[in-house]
Amino acid sequence: MNRKSKIYIAGHNGMVGSAIYRKLKLKGFENILVKSSKELDLRNQKSVNDFFKKNKPEYVFLAAAKVGGIYANIKYKADFIYDNLMIESNVINSSYKYQIKKLLFLGSSCCYPKNSPQPIKENYLLRGYLESTIKSYAIAKIAGIELCMSYREQHGCDFISVLPTNLYGFNDNYHPENSHVIPSLIRKTIIAKKNNQSFISVWGSGYSKRDFLHVDDLADACIFLMNKSKKYDLINVGSGSDISINNLIKKIFSIANFNGKIKYDLNKPEGPIKKLLDTTLVNDLGWNPKINLDLGLKKVIKNVSNNF
Repeated sequence: MNRKSKIYIAGHNGMVGSAIYRKLKLKGFENILVKSSKELDLRNQKSVNDFFKKNKPEYVFLAAAKVGGIYANIKYKADFIYDNLMIESNVINSSYKYQIKKLLFLGSSCCYPKNSPQPIKENYLLRGYLESTIKSYAIAKIAGIELCMSYREQHGCDFISVLPTNLYGFNDNYHPENSHVIPSLIRKTIIAKKNNQSFISVWGSGYSKRDFLHVDDLADACIFLMNKSKKYDLINVGSGSDISINNLIKKIFSIANFNGKIKYDLNKPEGPIKKLLDTTLVNDLGWNPKINLDLGLKKVIKNVSNNF
């Protein structure tokens, strides 16, 4: 890509898409195409085809998706699989049809089997059963990865898939039921502090471990990988280390100056006991994260502390 390249960001209002948009702007890119979901319904094949025919982007970041935490994935299974299948199918096929130079598809670490060896390497995909609580979303994302691989193999398209770890950062979703782990914990902590509550309630045991990456680091990695050769079609992006949910909560409590306790609900699901991505491939290509968890959490908590 160069600064005059025509770049389409699908999902620019979401957390990942907006981070890519901000990063491209900071780097001086001048020709960025964006459309809100109201302006362009990516589930509609004709609308997507017409958009590509008219605008003919050169590069596509496919960050548009229906996303949510464990509760949302359990409650809205049909929505998660249908919406994501339609979005990725329409955008990927139109990208092929109108001969874009390169497409980067945002997958998810939940695509990997529940009991994958740790850390999780790219070639562990499809080598076991998925985590049941997010299976519909994961299957849709796996289909997107397979679409990219198939278009590469059959048509020679330079379509790649990036599998990010658990994300947090600016423009995250803080819905009380549908959010991911970090925004959910931050929201609960800030509200508990303001209401002088003595504890927050957390799903699971607190022993499970997760790898967390600031969304600005993911955006940086995506732009970095968009400019790399077409040798690889599937690439993990993560922080390279993990932390227990219990220790994560303690960090959030400390930063937010909350002195309460944690009440674990063992009747609620918590997903795999450990999920850490192997980032050897992206590190060997020359990319490493810049925002450590403590700094990232401080930025986020400062940004949203008055929102609840």
